[in-house]
Amino acid sequence: MAAYLEAWLLDAPDDTAGISRALGDIARAVGMSKVSKQSGLSRESLYKALSGDGNPSFDTVLRVARAVGVRFHASAA
Repeated sequence: MAAYLEAWLLDAPDDTAGISRALGDIARAVGMSKVSKQSGLSRESLYKALSGDGNPSFDTVLRVARAVGVRFHASAA
């Protein structure tokens, strides 16, 4: 899961819709109900935010990442 998301972040760092979809793919693989419970977000809002048309807040991205067991790390460019 982390490698899949990292590939999106490295290959298309400006494609926010693609990165959101990738996080959504991971959330669906884990199980949207489980991610919903662990993130405190409703399933409906997760599906909407993590779709190709979604525009999740940074808070939502971090909550979903934590729920699926992925961490973000910063490094110098």
